[in-house]
Amino acid sequence: MKVKVVTNILKANARIADENRRTLHEQGIRTVNVMSSPGAGKTTLLARTIRDLGARMRFGVIEGDIQGTHDAEVIAALGVPVIQINTAGGCHLDANMVQSVLPELPLGAIDLLVIENVGNLVCPAEFDLGEDAKVMLLSITEGDDKPLKYPRMFRECEALLVNKVDLAPHLDVSLEKIRRDALALNPGLQVFEVSARTGAGLEGWYAWLEGRLRASA
Repeated sequence: MKVKVVTNILKANARIADENRRTLHEQGIRTVNVMSSPGAGKTTLLARTIRDLGARMRFGVIEGDIQGTHDAEVIAALGVPVIQINTAGGCHLDANMVQSVLPELPLGAIDLLVIENVGNLVCPAEFDLGEDAKVMLLSITEGDDKPLKYPRMFRECEALLVNKVDLAPHLDVSLEKIRRDALALNPGLQVFEVSARTGAGLEGWYAWLEGRLRASA
C-alpha cells in the first residue's frame, strides 16, 4: 500500500511538472534545477554566475529552503527577480510548489530560470519540477565517496560542478576518483571542476549554460 501511495504522488508531480515546463517554454524560458547537500556553495555559485553572465542573459531565481530568506536576499541584491519557497521542514521542492510561485515572477523578462533546491542529496533527485536540466554541485569538503553513496543524484543530472577545488591541497580527497565514479554512473555527465569563490574553472560552466540556451532557442 505504501508503494502505491508513493507512485501516485510521483505521477501527480510529473503531471504538474509537465504543465510547468509547458508554461515556461511558451515564454521562451529554459530552466535548470540546481541540487546539492547543504553548504556546497549553490548560492555563491549562482550569485557569481549572475554577476558574470547577467549582461548576456536575463535570470530569474526560485530559492528553496526549509526556512529563512537569506539566500533569496543575496540574489535580490543583484537586481534579479527571485521568489523564496520555504518548505517548513520538507526536504525537497516539488512541482506543485514551483507552479504556485510562477505567477509571481516576471516571466516575460526571464531567459533562464534557476531553481535552487533544498540542500539534500536524496529526495530532490526524485522530483521533476518542470526543469530542462538537473545540475548537481558537490563540494570536495564532503569527501570523494559521494557518487557511490548517492548514485541517483549523479544519474539524474546533466552537469556536475565539483566545487571548492581551491581547497584541494588541504584535503585528503581525490578529484580523479570523484570524476571516475560519477562518470561510471552517468557517462554523459558534463563535469566541471570549479571554485565559485575564486572563479576558477567557471568558463566551462558558463559555456554549458549558454549552449543550453542556444540549443533550445
